[in-house]
Amino acid sequence: MAAIPAASTLTLPPAAKPGDLLAQIDTPCLVLDLNAFESNLRAMQAWADRHGVSLRPHGKAHKCPEIALRQLALGAKGICCQKVSEALPFVQAGIDDIHLSNEVVGPAKLALLAQLARVAQVSVCVDDMGNLADISAVMLRAGAQVEVLVEVDVGQGRCGVSDEALVLALAQQAQALPGVRFGGLQAYHGSAQHVRGHADRAAVAAQAAAAAKRYADHLRAAGIACDRITGAGTGSAEFDAASGVYTELQAGSYAFMDGDYGANDWSGPLVFSNSLFLLTTVMSVPASDRAIVDAGLKSTTVECGLPRLADPVGYQYVAANDEHGVLKTINTGTAEGRISAVQGLNSPDSGVRLGDTLRLIASHVDPTFNLHDQLVAYRNGVVESVWDIAARGLSR
Repeated sequence: MAAIPAASTLTLPPAAKPGDLLAQIDTPCLVLDLNAFESNLRAMQAWADRHGVSLRPHGKAHKCPEIALRQLALGAKGICCQKVSEALPFVQAGIDDIHLSNEVVGPAKLALLAQLARVAQVSVCVDDMGNLADISAVMLRAGAQVEVLVEVDVGQGRCGVSDEALVLALAQQAQALPGVRFGGLQAYHGSAQHVRGHADRAAVAAQAAAAAKRYADHLRAAGIACDRITGAGTGSAEFDAASGVYTELQAGSYAFMDGDYGANDWSGPLVFSNSLFLLTTVMSVPASDRAIVDAGLKSTTVECGLPRLADPVGYQYVAANDEHGVLKTINTGTAEGRISAVQGLNSPDSGVRLGDTLRLIASHVDPTFNLHDQLVAYRNGVVESVWDIAARGLSR
């Protein structure tokens, strides 16, 4: 009789390995279409280059050092991170130019910021004079230096100052304190990214750029150079790059796209394709008009809406539970109210079947990435590599 293995020897097999077909991947699993991904990277880099601005893609979108390295290889200046702990895996991967596009407050976070600043070129946002003094003191004790950007409110109504006198005071303070150097302004308008109409989005972006220019002009009139103005996102990069105000773009989701960005009007010259998908398996077909998949709330977030099916299988995703996604049939005008799957998994008269593999488009890529440990990269339906989402959960 064969010996029973000890529980301590049990291991979880990988969800995928190079050479696997999509249908062989264990689910739920985040997968990346490399052809679409690489096209998106080239399009944004070319747009930045065309307008003479730097591209500094946002690592918070994906939390994956391998993705950042590929962006840098195409010409990106550096990356952004949103939290100081999030930057660690990127620095450990050899990325040495990081902008923390957020305020960093508190002794533990500032101590970590100083550690990062000793081994990499780091910049950070400030909108408070007391916080700036604290940063200076910690940097001085650590023998480090960090660049500070005054964050200005250009319409987001979140962090950032909206008073020209305070912008000037913060810049002057940064020039006077040890351990810090004044670098310029952060002028990011998050909600502008999701203004649906192309012309409406252009108008909001123009207002934000005008506000950023006013703050910069105020500093220049006082004799303070303001050579770096960073901001922009996937939805406004088209306009911000051409504004003559911004010097670098912080876009992140452009590499992947999602359901929320897909709702925007992309009638301008800068267009991106969906490259990120959540692979899921049909785990139950309890009725002719209903199927259940294994990707629910623990695999994708729904604050921007439910995911949608990437391929036309005659169903729509109608409800997300913890471990289940509920699909219902769509009336397509055929006798059965269904259409066949593009990947040949189903016939026109069968609908989805138990065990079928389907691709979902998440409504919001950033928090969806944060639910997964790894990303499976594939090309033409075949897995090429598996990348760690190394900064997953690093929100301190």
